[in-house]
Amino acid sequence: MSMRGQRKSGVPAAAAGVVLFIFYACAIFAGFVAPYSYKLQDRTIPDEPPTAVHITVREDGRTRLVRPYVYRYVLTDVHSQTYREIRDKRYPVRFFSGGKLFSVPGAGIHLLGTDPLGRDYFSMLVYGGRISLFIGLIGAGISFAIGIVLGTLSGYFGGIVDTLIMRLTEVIMSLPTFYFLLTLAVIIPAGVSSSVTFMLIVAILSLIGWAGFARVIRGMVLSLRERDFVIASKAYGDSAYGIMRKQLIPNLMYYTIVSITLAVPGYIISESALSMLGLGIRAPDVSWGNMLSEATNIQALMSRPWMLASGVCIVVTILCLNVIGDYLRS
Repeated sequence: MSMRGQRKSGVPAAAAGVVLFIFYACAIFAGFVAPYSYKLQDRTIPDEPPTAVHITVREDGRTRLVRPYVYRYVLTDVHSQTYREIRDKRYPVRFFSGGKLFSVPGAGIHLLGTDPLGRDYFSMLVYGGRISLFIGLIGAGISFAIGIVLGTLSGYFGGIVDTLIMRLTEVIMSLPTFYFLLTLAVIIPAGVSSSVTFMLIVAILSLIGWAGFARVIRGMVLSLRERDFVIASKAYGDSAYGIMRKQLIPNLMYYTIVSITLAVPGYIISESALSMLGLGIRAPDVSWGNMLSEATNIQALMSRPWMLASGVCIVVTILCLNVIGDYLRS
């Protein structure tokens, strides 16, 4: 009964893992998955609606399955951004052609429509995942590396080392995190490249995110250092560095992995919030956050609801990470 319950509880985590795998794979292989470059503009198709993909055709009273195809879209009214599907010719969707996962020569395909500059929104979404997904992993990894080192030193040595490190963590934890992020983000020069901005945001998030984790690690080390295996290591003459590396840190890794899984969503939200406010990744480069900034215009959102796709991706990613973290913690 208990084992069956465990197997059932693992199904949501497995499903969440599959979704995250797809997201990260698309981000890594964005050049293959995205049909266009996220910088490619086509001013003749601003705000084009999502392309309808057709997969069946009726002939002689019967329905038979054929290769997916699309029709061309033509802008019929510039002022209202109205498009019409021209059904004079079918354009088949080609897979694994020209170094792309899919493409439609002669007509083009925009699964999530285009933005006001005529950029393919699906391609922007795929490329934007590179920043929004990996900034969470990298930022959490760095902050937790700092936290586990300082927390272990603090808990193992105690005394003046413990006092200095804990006072530093208290100072950092007393900072209003989001407002501190806004202040530091404003300092980033407007002319720097997105790669530099990415590294600066990672550094900012990492340097303010380790304090709480370090305090928890310190408490765990205070308990572990009194265990028999640590005392035995001291008796055998192991150095403090050897004891921390061989005995203490390995026993902290499970908690660390679970904590990283649960902390990554916070980093994703922070980057998205900064980029949405125009203080993070800036156009023409894309992240899910600065793509979502366009959705703050309610009139544009009503006419182009597909602009919420980046927000949906953020929510799904955070939900999947929390499901996996809860499963590992249980």
